[in-house]
Amino acid sequence: MSTRCLCGVSRLVVAAALGLAAALPAAADSPRSRALHCLATAIYFEARGESAKGQRAVAEVVLARTRVKGRPKTVCGVVYQGSHRKWRFQFSFACDGRSDVARNKKAWTRSKRIAAAALGARGKAKTKVVRGATFYHARYVKPRWAKRMVVVARIGSHIFYRPKHGRLS
Repeated sequence: MSTRCLCGVSRLVVAAALGLAAALPAAADSPRSRALHCLATAIYFEARGESAKGQRAVAEVVLARTRVKGRPKTVCGVVYQGSHRKWRFQFSFACDGRSDVARNKKAWTRSKRIAAAALGARGKAKTKVVRGATFYHARYVKPRWAKRMVVVARIGSHIFYRPKHGRLS
């Protein structure tokens, strides 16, 4: 299953985004296990060098997107949304052509712990770090879509946003 898609993501990863258990490690056989694995992977590859607060913020964005009309309703669906199409991915790690295997054991353990806490705290007001943000980017990037957004937080090397009006694709 090493066939590549347009953006360099294997069909195996796309299958994971669609919720197919065979695409994930054997231990990820329940919906919660799959969600935990996908969320921890997003935290690890998007923010492993950030503070715990920065990593929680990334987790919150993923979870907030599961509640946005027109987006996937699963964590894996959100994390890998568009990863099979060139330039239409949501998270850069999902489409950069690099392996999505965590190599830093300490950072992976931390990512899993933060993902588990975020999944357990879903929707609780006191856990909100980025107040409903559904978008973010690294400070060194200047995406065009940011002009149509409201900045809700700056944490570490990321800026977090929500749309000014309605949903932005």
